[in-house]
Amino acid sequence: MMTAPNSAERKACWDARDHLWKCLDDNDDNVASCQRFQSEFEAKCPAQWVKYFTKRRDFLKYKEKMQTEGFAPAEGPQGAS
Repeated sequence: MMTAPNSAERKACWDARDHLWKCLDDNDDNVASCQRFQSEFEAKCPAQWVKYFTKRRDFLKYKEKMQTEGFAPAEGPQGAS
């Protein structure tokens, strides 16, 4: 069984996550461009955290997209063509 990370380990994990997320933001979510950060993130964070943060980022991106683009139906008004 894995012990809970101490505060230094948590900080290392969160820093690695932040670096990865920034890289992904800067590279249009191109994971290949951020492989180094991905590896560091996976090395410094417990596996459950990696899963959780990955899901969390997907959720936040989705939420942001909905707020930016709204819930307009695809066949809705697209402006004058």
